[in-house]
Amino acid sequence: MLKKKIAVLVFSCLASLPFAVSAAESSKAVDHSQAAPASESQVSVVNLNTADAETLQSVLIGIGKVKAQAIVDHRNANGPFASVDELLEVKGIGAATLEKNRDRISLN
Repeated sequence: MLKKKIAVLVFSCLASLPFAVSAAESSKAVDHSQAAPASESQVSVVNLNTADAETLQSVLIGIGKVKAQAIVDHRNANGPFASVDELLEVKGIGAATLEKNRDRISLN
C-alpha cells in the first residue's frame, strides 16, 4: 500500500514537471520583454543655457509651456545657469521635478 502511494506521488510530480518548466520559460520571456525598454535609455539632453521654451517643454519631464517659459525668463533675468541645482530657483520647479530631469539637463 505504501509503495502504491509513493508511486502515485512520484508519477504526479513527474507528470507536472513539463508544466513547471513551461512556466519558468514563460517568466523568462516576460523578463526579456521588460528589459527591452531599458535599451531606450538614450534620453534627449537639453542645454539649460541655450534652449528655447519649446525645446525645454518637449525634452523635460513635467515641464509644460508655463514652466518652460519661466526657465527662459529666469535665465534672461539672472544670466546663465552655473549649476543644474539653480533650476530650483525658478518658480514652480521643485526638487522632484529636478531629480526626474537631472540626466536630461546639460549646461554646456
